[in-house]
Amino acid sequence: MTKTSAGRFFEDYIVGDVITHAVPRTVKMGERALYHALYPARHALHSSDMFAQACGLPFSPLDDLVTFHTVFGKTVPDISLNAVANLGYAEGRWITPLWPGDTITATSEVIGVKENSNGTSGVVWVRTTGRNQHGDMLLTYVRWVMVRKRGSGPAPSTVVPDLQKAVNVADLVIPRGLDFSGYDFALAGEPHRLGNYTVGEVIDHVDGVTVEEAEHMLATRLWQNTAKVHFDATNRADGKRLIYGGHVMSLARALSFNGLANAQMIVALNGGGHANPCFAGDTVRAWSEVLEIAETSAPGIGAIRLRLVATKGQAGLLRGADGKYDPDVLLDLDYWALMPV
Repeated sequence: MTKTSAGRFFEDYIVGDVITHAVPRTVKMGERALYHALYPARHALHSSDMFAQACGLPFSPLDDLVTFHTVFGKTVPDISLNAVANLGYAEGRWITPLWPGDTITATSEVIGVKENSNGTSGVVWVRTTGRNQHGDMLLTYVRWVMVRKRGSGPAPSTVVPDLQKAVNVADLVIPRGLDFSGYDFALAGEPHRLGNYTVGEVIDHVDGVTVEEAEHMLATRLWQNTAKVHFDATNRADGKRLIYGGHVMSLARALSFNGLANAQMIVALNGGGHANPCFAGDTVRAWSEVLEIAETSAPGIGAIRLRLVATKGQAGLLRGADGKYDPDVLLDLDYWALMPV
């Protein structure tokens, strides 16, 4: 009797099923050190206890994308081990900050399935929830993945979920005690507050990072992401290891510091996807477009909705005349962040 698992295939997903993902993960300051070694992350709230305490928090929380990557990594053996592609995200919300010493667990509910016309794969939608050791919700999001079929047999009945285009401002969760009324712009690194940004503004973040094989594999192992395409060069016809999309996400978010240093905390993931593959040797650059600006009821805190684009090309270029993503575009991400007013 075999002891190993080949992972789930498309036929194995049933709408309504809840999957408990294995291997809880306790995160400490080592995760922060590695995260900041892998990415040029410099947002002050995630770097300094002193800065965080001046903003009303007990100490500095771990970077928001540490929460995302760790939860995402828990799901890979059950959701995307046999994936062809990770297609998109929606309805993501960060509910509780991740503190050093927290233990993360994750579950996913299957909310949609649809076989592709080629009969060899299908799309699976799941709503994933990460919690801490107290049972508090850390993060919840929907993602959809194209998954291979095991064979040519019948597929489950089609169910396509109806998803929000964006998280409502009223549904954004602001960490308890967070207060930007005495915010130190000099220590944060830039003077720009919410009122200095206008809807439609495009910000070129200027800098670039060339992706290395060793770094992306270290990052993917750090998040315990076991997807074969990121490690096994024989798993793709081109013989290349595909860069984990979250690695590109964190690179772009870190690069966005230059121009958005005061977009301190990510609180929602409205949508987005990985437009084109990224490989070692590619140089990742980033630009952002301001989509929406809103006030909140928290002291000194506003919300800014941003489109973050990672690209190998020029700032501001997203799609061609045919409506398709430009070949240089790697990531198109729509998110809400908290910023001082």
